[in-house]
Amino acid sequence: MSADGNWKITINTPMGPQEVNATITTSGDTFTGKTEGRMGTQEISGKVDGDTLTWSANITQPMPMQLDFVAKVEGDKMSGTVKLGSFGNAQMNGQRV
Repeated sequence: MSADGNWKITINTPMGPQEVNATITTSGDTFTGKTEGRMGTQEISGKVDGDTLTWSANITQPMPMQLDFVAKVEGDKMSGTVKLGSFGNAQMNGQRV
């Protein structure tokens, strides 16, 4: 199943759950899209490997850091981890909307 579409993603950070709305469009082994949430709006692009998406995002709020995402898509659900810079990993879950 394709990861194309709109997603509501929750990242369980040490500062509490952070919700992000994402739009994803795949093309072969890559994808592009956009995320919108409390930390701002950002264009994203990444890799597709079977049912797994990987991408990075640089944020400035609540502090500057790079987030590295690894997400597995199963039907209308997404799950995985986000590396929060030097703060370790956080679980993430998503639902297609």
